[in-house]
Amino acid sequence: MTDPYNPNPQYGPDLGKQPDSGSQPQYGQPAYGQPSDPYAQQPQPGYGQPQYGAPQPQYGQPADPYAQQPQPGYGAAPYGAMPQGYNPNDPEAPYGRDMYGVPFSDKQKLMAGLLQIFLGSFGVGRFYLGYTGLGIAQIAVTWLTCGLGAIWPLIDGIMMLTGKVPDAQGRPLRD
Repeated sequence: MTDPYNPNPQYGPDLGKQPDSGSQPQYGQPAYGQPSDPYAQQPQPGYGQPQYGAPQPQYGQPADPYAQQPQPGYGAAPYGAMPQGYNPNDPEAPYGRDMYGVPFSDKQKLMAGLLQIFLGSFGVGRFYLGYTGLGIAQIAVTWLTCGLGAIWPLIDGIMMLTGKVPDAQGRPLRD
């Protein structure tokens, strides 16, 4: 980066070049041809910045400042940890968005599908997704047909596992 206020910028050490006769030395540097101040204070080792490899006080800090710190979400979950996949930066889609930008549901495909397959004659999978009317209809069809209507909840559970059924708000189920 060049200095717009300095018409004669210097880059790196002086390699024996003599400046123009009209240029002035920069502030804090000796004039050309004059020795530097021999009594100027030089930094002493052991004072100021700690030297490499010197022991440092710990006081509860890690010995290596570049050591990996424990990451939230790994190991034991801290108190008040959010559920997996929760994104606090997008309040409209806390569980992320699908490839079309539609926010994912807080319901899971696997949970809904397994509930529907094993307890579908009671409409549990549809109740889980928020479809109260369809859950009651599945109970009625299953009981009124003496169990023959249980094929409907079975197919419905497979459709939920494949991700073809959204939740009651129209959001796709998350994995």
